[in-house]
Amino acid sequence: MHVPDGFINAPVSVAAGVVAAAAVAVSLRGARRELDERTAPLAGLVAAFIFAVQMLNFPVAAGTSGHLLGGALAAILVGPYTGVLCVSVVLLMQGILFADGGLTALGVNITVMGGVTVVVAYAVFRGLLKVLPATRRSVTVAAFSGALLSVPAAAAAFTVLYALGGTTDVPIAKVFTAMVGVHVLIGIGEALITAATVGAVLAVRPDLVHAASGLSTPLKLRVDGELVDAPAPVPAAPVAARSARSTRGVWLTGLATALVLAGVVSFYASANPDGLEKVAADKGIDAKVEDHAAADSPLADYGVKDVEDARLSGGLAGVIGVGVTVLVGTGIFWSVRRRRAEDLTATSTAAPSAH
Repeated sequence: MHVPDGFINAPVSVAAGVVAAAAVAVSLRGARRELDERTAPLAGLVAAFIFAVQMLNFPVAAGTSGHLLGGALAAILVGPYTGVLCVSVVLLMQGILFADGGLTALGVNITVMGGVTVVVAYAVFRGLLKVLPATRRSVTVAAFSGALLSVPAAAAAFTVLYALGGTTDVPIAKVFTAMVGVHVLIGIGEALITAATVGAVLAVRPDLVHAASGLSTPLKLRVDGELVDAPAPVPAAPVAARSARSTRGVWLTGLATALVLAGVVSFYASANPDGLEKVAADKGIDAKVEDHAAADSPLADYGVKDVEDARLSGGLAGVIGVGVTVLVGTGIFWSVRRRRAEDLTATSTAAPSAH
């Protein structure tokens, strides 16, 4: 759903940019409360994983494909504020390096694909956890539902922006029906990917799933045909004392998976236009689309310039994209984490002693 330049006029694009900038600013502040020494590098990995999976377009209808938006996945794994930042980093890398999503439409894309998806998915997720049993299965079900609804919500948000500043005269009702209709189907794929990923992390390291941190249901063991609470494990050391090595295996496994998906599996992705591209072509929304400012980038259209072999070109572009995204993302999240530590230090030293 990467909106290119020319779909939305300048005033609405600027307004969306202001909204996106405000969302990023709020998220930078909120992420300080979500990130710690273990989760800061994992947040960069989540951004890289979203970048990789977004290269895997899957067919959803005749002549149409879809791909992960990632807001739900990021919000559930690393928190809603950090989730907005993850998607924003991905969109920034895609726009600058790969000419995917217009640069003047960056605010539109962050608002729609980052802000709306995270808010809707996390609200649905949290709402369901309040009424479902406090189990890992409930987390997976809630993740599926939040992701499923976040995609058509993003499509509806795009339609609102198009109604306010669309550059072509197309009946809004037709745009809404087409956009939401196809993105409901794409939402199913989003939900499956999100639930599978969250479930996999829950299975090996539930402590690294931000949205599952409040679960306190004890592990059940079957004894003589009955389920009983398992004894609570005695922690070897306080959480604060755990070294970064405790997440090294998860980080390396996640990075390897992202590299394989972007560098190898992406070659087999559907070549059909995604939901927005298909609707734009069918309804005439793309009549005034503009050439991307980074169209001459060496990595434009997810291929390495002057590399003739399509498989090698796309694979190298994917690997480079994952590498750059994880580096940029990790750098940003470490900076946010370090700023929090500095704030806490300043607060503790400035607070007067109570007598």
